[in-house]
Amino acid sequence: MSLPKIINRLIGKAMHDYRMLDDGDRVMVAVSGGLDSLVLAAILREWQKKAPISYHLTAVHLDMGFPEGSVASATERQLLKLNIDVTIEKTTFGPDALAAENGKSGCFYCSRNRRTRLFNLAREKKCNKLALGHHKEDIIETFFLNLFYSGNLSTMVPRQPLFHGNLHVIRPLAYLNKEQVKTLARLFEISAAENPCPLAGSSKREKIRAMLQELYGKDQQLESNIFAALSNVRTEYLL
Repeated sequence: MSLPKIINRLIGKAMHDYRMLDDGDRVMVAVSGGLDSLVLAAILREWQKKAPISYHLTAVHLDMGFPEGSVASATERQLLKLNIDVTIEKTTFGPDALAAENGKSGCFYCSRNRRTRLFNLAREKKCNKLALGHHKEDIIETFFLNLFYSGNLSTMVPRQPLFHGNLHVIRPLAYLNKEQVKTLARLFEISAAENPCPLAGSSKREKIRAMLQELYGKDQQLESNIFAALSNVRTEYLL
C-alpha cells in the first residue's frame, strides 16, 4: 500500500531521528481500540513488508473490564484483518480505577495499572520494543498537563529506554497530527471502537485539548511552534 508522501516522510523521519527500529527487534504494539493505536499497528505491519530490516510484530489489547461495549472483539477483528497476531487480556482495571478515591483519580490509577501490565507483557513475550500510538498533539498535550497539574516541564518522548535499556517505548506517529492519523485510518479502512469509560470526555487531558484547539483556531502556526519548542529548550533561561 502506498502512503501519502508527506505522511510517509514524517513517519520515516521519526523512525530515523530516534532510531526506533533495529534488525531483529521484537515489537509489541499496544492497541486500545482507538484510532491512533490501530493505525500504528497497520503502519508497523506495512513497514515490516518494506523495511530493510527484519522484526517480529505482535499486538496486545487490554480489555479494561467495563460491561458496556465490545471494544475487545472489535479490536481483534480489525487486527486480524490486518494479519497481525493479537493477544486479548481481560482485566478489571477500569472498574478498579473508578472505585479508587470514588473515581477522583480514576485516570491516574487506570493509566498506571495499564502501563505496568504492558511492561510485564512485553517481558513475558520477550519483546524489546513497546510501540504506543501517541502522535504530535498527544505529546504537546502531555507537556501542558505536566506544566499545569504536576508543576514540571516534561512530556512523552518518541523513544524512551526503560529497565536499563532492556525495553524501549517507541512512538512512530510522533511527527503526525490527528488529521494525518485520520487520513491513514481511511486509507487502511480502520474505525475506532467506542470508548466505554464513563470518564471519557471529562478528563484533564480533554480540558487541555479543548484549550489548545481554541488557540490553534486563532493561529494555525502555534501547534508547530509549540512542538518545535519541545526540542529547543534554553535551560539557561529557566530557574
